[in-house]
Amino acid sequence: MSAKVRLYVEHPLGAGQSVPLDRDQAHYLFGVMRLQAGARVALFNGRDGEWQTVVVDAGKRSGLLQCEEQSKPLQMPPDLWLLFAPIKKARTDFIVEKAAEMGAARILPVGTDFTNSERIRRDRLQAHAVEAAEQCGGTFVPEVDDLQKLSRLLDHWPDERQLMFCDEAEVGNALELYGQQHENAPWAILIGPEGGFSETERKRLHAMAQSHVVSLGPRILRADTAAVAAMTLWQKALGDW
Repeated sequence: MSAKVRLYVEHPLGAGQSVPLDRDQAHYLFGVMRLQAGARVALFNGRDGEWQTVVVDAGKRSGLLQCEEQSKPLQMPPDLWLLFAPIKKARTDFIVEKAAEMGAARILPVGTDFTNSERIRRDRLQAHAVEAAEQCGGTFVPEVDDLQKLSRLLDHWPDERQLMFCDEAEVGNALELYGQQHENAPWAILIGPEGGFSETERKRLHAMAQSHVVSLGPRILRADTAAVAAMTLWQKALGDW
């Protein structure tokens, strides 16, 4: 019988491996979910795939699980970064959750000239990425970076990484702008802030050799909507969908 509860852990997973639980994990499994010794739990750590485990010890403040068999291999996403300017708390949470669900390999909050929010809680956003993977059956959790200036990130941009620049000032069909020569290259998607990109940023992004300027249609989209739309278009054209 497959486990009905999935949990992300940092501990290595493998046949016969014992996995200790911390206080929060024990409270969730045994206090909230009411599991007892002998119950099955699916574990993943972003490296070893998903493993079916059995509860060996169920305590109020700790616990112990034992791996029995692998139920899913590690499924890596495409080499895709999502860059976005943080917005209001709940909508930033939404972007991170959907990026994790839709197959981003790395999530990079960036500060732009018109970014409204200049601070983030990286640990909280990383927890949202973990929760998204737990709920959606994923075996990989993308890393959420600390907030950094877009200009600084572009200063050290990798030569081989292509950039899907979603410019609200452009009109066109995004899917026609992809060159087949970049199909197997690493990519990134850049979503701007609520106020859009500054003219300085726009000129720099247009001038980059790796930049592919796309439109997300004839309507101005909110930043969280734009992130989902852009990832959908990229996954359909160049991803693993």
